Amino acid sequence: MRSRPSLRLYAALYPFGAGAMGVNLFFATLIGSWLGWPVLTPWQAAAGGLVIGLPATWAFACHIVKLMNQAEDR
Repeated sequence: MRSRPSLRLYAALYPFGAGAMGVNLFFATLIGSWLGWPVLTPWQAAAGGLVIGLPATWAFACHIVKLMNQAEDR
């Protein structure tokens, strides 16, 4: 039973995780602007998504491995 995702799976999912986190970060700063907080530019949000996407993708890849293990057990 594998508990950690392979580097290949992680690398395949990372572009999606980084993109999703960049979009979420951008929209979160737009909502924060209602409170008077600064809004990130799309480029800043994309750069932040590259960083925040690392742990988010790791968590999602671990979830995928768990689902794969459950499917193999059936």
